[in-house]
Amino acid sequence: MQDLLRPGIAAAGLAAELCERLETPRDTVTWEATVTLAGWEPALRGGAAFRARAENLAVYLAFRKQDLTAEQAALSALGLSSLGRSEAHVMATLDAVIATLQALAGEAPLAGRQPVAEAALARHVQHERDRIFGADPSGPETRIMVTLPSEAAEDPALVRGLIEAGATCVRINCAHDTPAAWRRMAGHARDAAAATGRDLRILMDLAGPKVRTLQVHMPKAFLEREKRKRVKRMREAGRDPLSMGPLLLPGDRFRLVRALSRAKDLPEATLSHPELLARTVTGGRLWFDDGKLSAVVVERDDDHALLQVETARDGGTRLPPEKGVNMPGVDMEIPALAEADLAALDTVVTLADAVGFSFVQTPDDIRALHAALDARLPEGAPRPAVVLKIETERAIRNLPRLIVMAGGAGPVAVMIARGDLAVEIGLARLAEIQEEILWICEAAGVPVVWATQVLEGLAKQGNPSRAEATDAAMGQRAECVMLNKGPHAAEAVVFLARILRRMDRHQSKKSPRLGPLRAWHGPQDL
Repeated sequence: MQDLLRPGIAAAGLAAELCERLETPRDTVTWEATVTLAGWEPALRGGAAFRARAENLAVYLAFRKQDLTAEQAALSALGLSSLGRSEAHVMATLDAVIATLQALAGEAPLAGRQPVAEAALARHVQHERDRIFGADPSGPETRIMVTLPSEAAEDPALVRGLIEAGATCVRINCAHDTPAAWRRMAGHARDAAAATGRDLRILMDLAGPKVRTLQVHMPKAFLEREKRKRVKRMREAGRDPLSMGPLLLPGDRFRLVRALSRAKDLPEATLSHPELLARTVTGGRLWFDDGKLSAVVVERDDDHALLQVETARDGGTRLPPEKGVNMPGVDMEIPALAEADLAALDTVVTLADAVGFSFVQTPDDIRALHAALDARLPEGAPRPAVVLKIETERAIRNLPRLIVMAGGAGPVAVMIARGDLAVEIGLARLAEIQEEILWICEAAGVPVVWATQVLEGLAKQGNPSRAEATDAAMGQRAECVMLNKGPHAAEAVVFLARILRRMDRHQSKKSPRLGPLRAWHGPQDL
C-alpha cells in the first residue's frame, strides 16, 4: 500500500489524496450494506428505531471488511478522527471526515451527505440497559447482575443484602433447583427491591442443551491408583468410589459410548446427546469439565470414540457424571431448547423480565424460543427480553443475524459467556473475540453482559486477585457485569461498583475520557 505520509507532502495534498482513498470504500460499504439489509428484511419489523440500528450494523459489517490502517495514520496526522470509534454512527462519521478533508483540500463538500454524527444509538443502548438490567441513577453506568444461590429460596436476608450492595439484576439459573424455589427467590427479590426503593430486574437463565457426561464406568484397575486414604474418606462419607469417575492422567485412554459395556480395561462414559458420537473425527480434540481435561480422538465409529488424555491437572483430573463436554469446531445440530427448558418456561414467563438463552446458535433457535414464549404468555402480555448467550464458534459467526432476528421482535441483549466460549475457541482467541463482540453490539445498539468468573476469588474466597480486578475494570465497557454466586457475593458487588465508578471517569466504550488525573496534583518540581 502506498505510504500516505510521504516527506514534504502538504496538508492540502494529503487531504485530497485521503478524500479520494475514502470515497471508494464508502461506495462499496453503501452497496454491501444495502444487500445485507435486503437479506434481513423479514426481521425488520421492530419499527423505525430498530431499522436504524440494523442499518448501522449492516454498514459497520461492510465497513470493517476494509483495511484502512494506512488511512487511519494519515487522518491522525491531520488531527482528524481516525474512524476507530465510529461503531455507533458509522456512515455519519465517515461522511464527516470526508467533508473535513474536502474543506482542507479546498474543495466543496459533496451534496446529499449527513456529516453530523448523532448519539441516537448510544442513547438507545442506555435505555435498553435500564429496561433489561434495571436503572440505577446513583450507581455506576454499568449495571451489576448477581447469580442467586440455592439458599436464596429460603433466605430473604441474603437476597436483600445483594440488592442493597448494588445489584440491579438477579439471575436465577434454571439448570438448578425447582420451579417452587425459583418462585421463592423471585418473591424475595421483588420484596427486597420494594423495601429498599431499588429498581430491579430478574433474569432467568435456561439451561440449554449443554452436552454432558451421563453415566461413567470406572474399572477397578483405575481405582487402585487412588490413594487409600482418599478412598477410605469417600466410603466413610457414604460415596461409592467407583461412581465418582476415574482419575485421568495425560496418556490415559477412555471411551465415549452409546451404552456402558462395563469393560474391565478402560473407563467409559455416555453422553447426554449420544448422536454426537457420529460427529467426532479422528484427531479431533474434546474438552471436559470447563476445560479441566482435554483428550484427542484416537479411533471412532458411530457408537463409540476412543480418546487419549492430552492435558489434565497435576495429579490427575477426575471425569465424573454430569460434567460438560465441548467439541470445538463441531456444529452441533441439536435443538437449542431442551425438554427441560420448555418445562422451565412455564414458570419463567410468570416471573422473568429477561430470559437467558443458552447455547443459541441460529435464527431458527430464536424463532423456536419466541414460539415457546408466545404459547405460554397470557394474551396481550409482552415477551420478556431475550439475552443471547454467545458460547460457541457458530454463535459468533451468526451473531449479527441473531441480533437482528431477536431485536426485530423485542428487547435484546448479548452475553459474552466467556467460560464455554473460551473452551470452544481457545483462551488466546477469546481476548480478541470478546472485543469484537463489544464492537458488533455497539454498532447494533445492543447492551452487552460481561460474564463468567468476574471477581470469582472475591465472591468465593473473599480475596480478589490483581488479574480479577483488572478484568472487572475491563467489564466497564459493557452495559452489565455478571457476578457468580458465593459466600462473599455481596462484598463482590460493593467492590465491583467501586471499580466501575472509577473507570466511568476514564472510559466510555472504546473512547478515553479526558477527566483530570488526580494522582499527580500539586508541584512537580525536581
